[in-house]
Amino acid sequence: MNYNKLADLLFPHITKSPADYEEIFPERQFPAGAKVTRLGPSPTGFIHLGNLYGAFVDERLAHQSGGTFYLRIEDTDDKRYVDGAVEVIINSLRFFDINFDEGATIDGHIGNYGPYYQSQRGEIYQCFVKELIQKGQAYPCFLTSEELEEIHAKQEANKENFGIYGKWAVNRNLSIEEIEENINAGKSYVIRLKSDGNHGLPTEEVKAISVEDGIRGTLTMPENNQDVVILKANGIPTYHFAHVVDDHFMRTTHVVRGAEWLPSLPIHVELFEKLGFEMPVFCHTAQLMKLDEEGNKRKLSKRKDPELSLDYYRNEGYHPAAVREYLMTILNSNFEEWRIANPDAPINDFEFTVEKMSNSGALFDLNKLNDICKDVLVKIPASDLCKFMKDWSREFKPEILSLFEGNEAYIEKILNLGREGAKPRKDLIFAKQIFEFISYFFDDYFKIEDVNPENVSDEDAKAILTAYLDNYDHNDDQSVWFDKIRSIGTELGYAAKPKDYKKNPDQYKGHVGDVSTVIRIAVMGRSQSPDIWEIQQILGEERTCSRIKARI
Repeated sequence: MNYNKLADLLFPHITKSPADYEEIFPERQFPAGAKVTRLGPSPTGFIHLGNLYGAFVDERLAHQSGGTFYLRIEDTDDKRYVDGAVEVIINSLRFFDINFDEGATIDGHIGNYGPYYQSQRGEIYQCFVKELIQKGQAYPCFLTSEELEEIHAKQEANKENFGIYGKWAVNRNLSIEEIEENINAGKSYVIRLKSDGNHGLPTEEVKAISVEDGIRGTLTMPENNQDVVILKANGIPTYHFAHVVDDHFMRTTHVVRGAEWLPSLPIHVELFEKLGFEMPVFCHTAQLMKLDEEGNKRKLSKRKDPELSLDYYRNEGYHPAAVREYLMTILNSNFEEWRIANPDAPINDFEFTVEKMSNSGALFDLNKLNDICKDVLVKIPASDLCKFMKDWSREFKPEILSLFEGNEAYIEKILNLGREGAKPRKDLIFAKQIFEFISYFFDDYFKIEDVNPENVSDEDAKAILTAYLDNYDHNDDQSVWFDKIRSIGTELGYAAKPKDYKKNPDQYKGHVGDVSTVIRIAVMGRSQSPDIWEIQQILGEERTCSRIKARI
């Protein structure tokens, strides 16, 4: 077979050589140890927690080492392409403070190793497919979809592995005359890799390969024996081929991806070897798992688990710092110990390593995320939280945006309630919950949600509020203010201290806590809230008194 003639027949328009691309995309000039990582999502309109999980690994590996982290859009599957998906990807990652040094942007790209959209790199891929043809390591395959289905059915009936290999690779050894005849007849064809492992040997005789995985250590598996498609009939490469060429010419040093890619690793190893490229360090992360209702681990599911989508966290308004903090507890087993020893240190001071990553299922726990949110948000200044709430409402709840614009001083007082001192309150979790929590500060959202305590009759509630209003002085300090409440309670038959009521319940209607709850419900609409006196100071005298009058 004259492979050069075949290559020219199939790719007459490809004039550049592999050496040309080595010159166009030279080695990066980085200090020793610097890592180049990439995120390569598909523009399907769905970006999920696994993408973010991997992105944190990529970002830390690159930036801790003084390297580069770039975004590549892997859009070779035009059937799955969704308009606007790239914008969703970039905006979602930006929300979580994932920032790229180079790569795809919404309307182009930044960097010297692009294009960073795979759909724009066709000639590069075809140059290297042509090279494989010239070396006799790839071939055109004219099998129709019907013929492929027939092969699949026979393999299923014989309980053989699916795919094109061995005796099933019927186009592997076509002569150049037969190939020309098929092309002239207008037959559609793909280009397949001519695998070295394709010998039809019994399983026990198949050669094993070893790969050093950055997370999992030495992986040993059978070599590839599949003649996989590397170039589709429309001239677009498959993921297998495209990522090998791109990772070489974008000079990627570490490829972080999910465990679902482990079965494809032998294909990728063979492609790197046949193309003569140095293989990057593959780091296969653990799958994200959750506990089901029976306490069993299962994979997070796009269909069953809304929390798999990044849109869930953006819509709810999770703060990116809290999500980052939580994901780091999953990513590195020693992070929580480090955080206890360094409670106020910036998270980027933590030295992330792939060696400390789990290679079994990484357990995702929404309750633990919420707990970590409470710890993280209590350390964020009220001014920053106010800006976060404003930005979130602008995108996800525009009907409340006006409450935050021009009202910053008022909002900051609200958000700071009880957050100072030795034991600050930790009950703020995410933007939607925060707004529900503080909504009673805004008249349009104020409503009575709770009923008065069982110990307090409607008549007594009215008497408590009337006496409270008659004695109300907005200038009272907290001590004087509470003495007045205690006095109102004792006059109406309520114990001045809860412990007195507990000792002698028959002597009192209730206790001072019940009295203050009546006031709390009148002013806040709820029986649970931060300190009433502080809340009234923020609400102001006029609003406080009008609410009590309305309740009476």
